[in-house]
Amino acid sequence: MTAPSPWAPLRRGAYRALWLAQFASNIGTWAQTVGAQWLMGDLGGTALQVALVQAATTLPVFLLVVPSGALGDILDRRKVLLFGQALMLLGAAGLMLLTATDVTTPTLLLALIALMGVGQAASMPSFQAIQPELVPREEIPQAALLNGVNMNVGRAIGPALGGVLIAAAGPEATFAFNTVSFIGVLLVLGFWRRPADHRPLGAEHVLTAVRSGARYVRSSPLYSRVLVRCVLFVLFASGLWALLPAIARGPLGLGAGGYGVLLGSVGAGAIGGAFIVPRLLRTAGKNTVITIATCAYAVATAVAGFTGSIVVAVVAMLVTGAGWIAVLSTLNATAQVLLPAWTRARALAYYQLMLMGGQAIGAVLWGVVANLFDLRWAMAIPAAAMTVAALYAMRRLPLTERQLDVTPAAVWDEPPEGPDHTDGPVLVTLKWRVAEEDVAEFTAVMQKVGRSRRRTGATMWGLFRDSEEPELFLETFVLTTWQEHLRQHLERGTAVDLQVYNAARALAAEPPEVRHMIWAF
Repeated sequence: MTAPSPWAPLRRGAYRALWLAQFASNIGTWAQTVGAQWLMGDLGGTALQVALVQAATTLPVFLLVVPSGALGDILDRRKVLLFGQALMLLGAAGLMLLTATDVTTPTLLLALIALMGVGQAASMPSFQAIQPELVPREEIPQAALLNGVNMNVGRAIGPALGGVLIAAAGPEATFAFNTVSFIGVLLVLGFWRRPADHRPLGAEHVLTAVRSGARYVRSSPLYSRVLVRCVLFVLFASGLWALLPAIARGPLGLGAGGYGVLLGSVGAGAIGGAFIVPRLLRTAGKNTVITIATCAYAVATAVAGFTGSIVVAVVAMLVTGAGWIAVLSTLNATAQVLLPAWTRARALAYYQLMLMGGQAIGAVLWGVVANLFDLRWAMAIPAAAMTVAALYAMRRLPLTERQLDVTPAAVWDEPPEGPDHTDGPVLVTLKWRVAEEDVAEFTAVMQKVGRSRRRTGATMWGLFRDSEEPELFLETFVLTTWQEHLRQHLERGTAVDLQVYNAARALAAEPPEVRHMIWAF
């Protein structure tokens, strides 16, 4: 089969409209970051207060992204996105008005930036989760690439535009531009007619949804590998972005204009990567592409730290832009296709947490190394570690190349009429009878069944063998409430879960005998 064009998702009207609106919003966000930092200096803010501008943006995301992911699964994701974007618009508009009237103080500035961080936390998981609703499954890798291009080009253009706006009309001009940029996203979301979610049992409680999302992540080895590989990359790769201004000022001796050229080169590299990566994925596969891209990024990072030539540095930034988007878009696309609709937003929230957490920790770590030693060590050490981590992950933590069917499955083994939905805990037992020659294969399949039970709601699972009748096995699993068990049957099962369960039934001498028991005291 011929793979879709890198630009195929842009032929989808809803995706194209949202992509263009998000592109304007990304530019506005990066322009405002420059304006906010500059304004803090104009207000007499200390170095710590200037640094707190970035902290006020990221801290709400760290604290709220996981519960926001749960909300994205239990509520209409379109409405969650509208709420998050509206919060960011209010924050930007408040900054614009307060700054234009000379009312802004360092405390107000940080408070409004934090309000926008709350909006960003609300939006991020749901924005990722709706991608499979906007494009067909086979175009998800291309959509992830285009989203990466969107962010990287916005990061290249936004700061330069912010500098121009500050010089022409002051920091309030960057806040005004950012305010307007959110209107496009709100209009697109407002006119989008998203199909209704299938929730026979109604919405979950947010705390229950958070816990079930964490269980899913723990019980999905394939998805957990994506998270680990994300951390292994960004922890070492983030040092370059944190120290790029120091590289521009130090070894390269550049001013603000030269720094803008380096950022523009990163964006250009990301656009080039959007053309190259799909071809590499078709011929080499995910694991090879990620390893090659990581090693190329590592070499470019080391070169950027040691070179004194602007030409060499620009070429290195082109490579880092392509490498960054190749790794993260491949990981992001893999994460999206591994997750069923019922848990997609809350599980992707952990991906965002790993991504941002790795970048934050890496930036601090390699900044400390640069202060203790010098800039070259702060580039060389993570470059070497990144290469070793990539080779290790390729061998020990490979990503699946299979296309798993995570579409909702038909109901199987319909539970009997039970008690009140809030009653529990619930103990479910299945008595399996297996011929001796099938025992080894049966126990191997049941390990997958156990992960399936935990992914869909079980808090405990076990398989026991009768000491007197070796052909008799007892499977047990516990759920917190009867409603959780109903969700397991009616809402959360996928074609993959059903396939694994049917494989176990095929090895049994007869259908298992099922019992449902409610906690008595």
